[in-house]
Amino acid sequence: MKLFDNTEIAFKLKSDSELERAYFLFKMIQSQPMVRIGTAVTNFALKAHLPVEGLIRSTVFDHFCGGVTEEDCLPNIEKMYSKGNVCSILDYSVEGKEEEDQFENALKMTLKTVEFAAEKQAIPFAVFKPTGFGRFELYQKLTEGETLTDEEQTEWARVVERFHLVCKAAVEKDVPLLIDAEESWMQDAADDLIEELMEQYNKEKAIVFNTLQMYRHDRMEYLRNLHQRAHQKGFHIGMKVVRGAYMEKERARAAEKGYESPICVDKEATDVNYNEAITYMMEHKNMAIFAGTHNEESSYLLMKLAQDHKIAADDKRMWFGQLYGMSDHISFNLATEKYNVAKYVPFGPVRDVMPYLIRRAEENTSVAGQTSRELNLLKTEKARRKL
Repeated sequence: MKLFDNTEIAFKLKSDSELERAYFLFKMIQSQPMVRIGTAVTNFALKAHLPVEGLIRSTVFDHFCGGVTEEDCLPNIEKMYSKGNVCSILDYSVEGKEEEDQFENALKMTLKTVEFAAEKQAIPFAVFKPTGFGRFELYQKLTEGETLTDEEQTEWARVVERFHLVCKAAVEKDVPLLIDAEESWMQDAADDLIEELMEQYNKEKAIVFNTLQMYRHDRMEYLRNLHQRAHQKGFHIGMKVVRGAYMEKERARAAEKGYESPICVDKEATDVNYNEAITYMMEHKNMAIFAGTHNEESSYLLMKLAQDHKIAADDKRMWFGQLYGMSDHISFNLATEKYNVAKYVPFGPVRDVMPYLIRRAEENTSVAGQTSRELNLLKTEKARRKL
């Protein structure tokens, strides 16, 4: 039996009823019309303030989210760590905010999760999104080379200060920090800022991690150039490597505005790109990798690369990451083999986290093989338990 086929280990933390719920949810997600209808109905119900939060909470929310607050998440975090040796990363998944007080709130929340991570072995990283700390349009203007107004420059200075505050706290508490990637038309501004932070805070080791979305065909070139600069300036690179989460949006915008899509031509090209990135990173010292992947082949490849380069399974410069509620067959089986594994555990008020959950469902629908694999594994485990 291949490592990731062991469903007993994969689902050992799930009760029979949780297993049934997971099967039901993935069955729903498998159907594109159901996801479209479900999304429309949910959005309508929340906008109309209908009393649906309880229903959302007991189904999709509780499966894909750790809780409403970080304290809420703790029982799940403790359970995964004590019984499965799987760590957690608290991800405040409130998206699309545009006001200064909301950015300040996201800053407070991120600083709090840094504190949390410093106190708990089960939480090895803190994380935030660039647009959690500043307006999307601001990043976009900088990416497109436009000049900021005086007012916008003051606003950008506040964004930069928020980044520095979190990085300083992370260095002080020795908590590595993952910074998510977003849409390509705002990403250059985020990349430039994060590189400055790496230069300043990653002198001894990787504390600040950027994110590489490998469904973009330009990311290998970016990684090689960054590596060259890091070598010249003497800083460590921390990188979360993912395939990417905004494919439909990226392609639609490129078609609408008439420029070449930044997205690889197909899934195979993305897979090749992803595997090239993790191979490159494992071949070079002074790099720490957080492989965010639900892909079994890439996970097997990273295990092989670690063996080839004599990197111990539990070396802190190499982590595997999956989302809470997905790919337990990868997470728990890897942890059994003593690899460093962390689940991204989203949290936040039900209403505010819905955009994130809808994006998750839509992504799963567009990656058909992923959902079928989840369903087959759940079916196998149900049969094993004779449910």
